[in-house]
Amino acid sequence: MYKVLLVEDETVIRQGLRELIVQAAPQFQVVGEAASGAEALEVLRCEVPDVLITDIRMREMDGLTLVSLAREMYPDLLMLIISGYGEFEYARRAMEHGVLSYLLKPIERHELVKCLEKIQSLLDRRYGLSTLPIPETSGTANPEHGEPRKIIRSVKEHIHQHPDGDLRLQTVASLVNLNPTYLSQLFKTETGINYSEYIAEARMERAKWLLVNTGLKIYDVARLSGYQSPKHFMLVFKQQMGCTAGEYRDGYGMQRGE
Repeated sequence: MYKVLLVEDETVIRQGLRELIVQAAPQFQVVGEAASGAEALEVLRCEVPDVLITDIRMREMDGLTLVSLAREMYPDLLMLIISGYGEFEYARRAMEHGVLSYLLKPIERHELVKCLEKIQSLLDRRYGLSTLPIPETSGTANPEHGEPRKIIRSVKEHIHQHPDGDLRLQTVASLVNLNPTYLSQLFKTETGINYSEYIAEARMERAKWLLVNTGLKIYDVARLSGYQSPKHFMLVFKQQMGCTAGEYRDGYGMQRGE
């Protein structure tokens, strides 16, 4: 699932928007809610959502300011704004900050779905993922029933979308209704590497992306990349990359002239 942060100072609207997402867009999960821009920034300091949906007019900090600050923190963050009919100029200015689109109040279900479908397509392409749902299988170790290539593509998609989730072989095997031993063998046959090795690579790629593209603390990078222990993460990173996570981040900052 792709992660969504909702920012709306009106509780009823925020709750309604969350329910719309739950009902109409199963590929998205609301991982954070905020009633103001300041609250949203606090969430962004410890979480990395794929999508930010924010109201344009809020107390304390308006949506335009939030969008601008969020863009500085996460240059690739996809954003939608919620705008009233009389606020087109705000919406136009938000577009200058790279906002993908805007939703007019009252929010219509089909308009939200259309926006999220566009976002999902962009995110799928960004991560090199298929848009296939996890296929139904017989639950047996019979490759004729499972279409192995589609199954493994779906498993890989799940891994890249949930690097910080429960990726134990037994858990993921249950998602595709396969025996864990068979899934392990099938994964090695289709990809050429072991299931555990693929997870390790995906988590390391996620960690490197977070180090380069965010200002998150190292322990947050570790957590969001699926490492329960920051010390273990730092040890593994040094072993694989030949430098510490901090040195890796500093090196990319120098390349960009920061």
